[in-house]
Amino acid sequence: MNLPNRITLARIFMIPLMLVFLLFDFEWWSHELSLGSYSLPVNHLIAALLFIIAASTDGIDGHIARKRNLVTNLGKLLDPLADKLLVAAALISLVALDKANGWVAVIIISREFAVTGLREVALLEGSVIAASKWGKAKTVTQIIAISALLLNNFPFEWIAFPFADIMIWLATIITVYSGIDYFVKNKHVLKFSKM
Repeated sequence: MNLPNRITLARIFMIPLMLVFLLFDFEWWSHELSLGSYSLPVNHLIAALLFIIAASTDGIDGHIARKRNLVTNLGKLLDPLADKLLVAAALISLVALDKANGWVAVIIISREFAVTGLREVALLEGSVIAASKWGKAKTVTQIIAISALLLNNFPFEWIAFPFADIMIWLATIITVYSGIDYFVKNKHVLKFSKM
């Protein structure tokens, strides 16, 4: 197994570790980290750092694979799967912790399933749907929004600026728009598949 695929697998294996720190409330690691009026359980800080590290490996594995000509079919399968698992796990956890609305998680996760389905139909028809600029913007805004929610809006909480709330709204809007954009630009795939 090559280096980019190992990095992708490491991202997948970081997901359950993140969930353990985020969702299990053991007394020895749930002490509050306080800075003035801001507070965050230490285990949530560790979970947020794991999420940020895992999310940052997405660009690293792709860059290495393209630069060293190590692009494989396994990598093409694992990379988007790892991204979707990471975002879905974090969003569902945030809903469970009452830090995000359930409908936001449903919209974002549903879009991921829909676009994945479209890509699979395209593959069956012999074409590949490349990532769009809106798809990349969706990923960036989701990562920023989830990170801000995991960190309890740090450091913006000090100035009472709802950065995390604004970012999750922005991520949801861009997620919906990018999903529509994929389907509009690739409607020929769906028409062809009906034949």
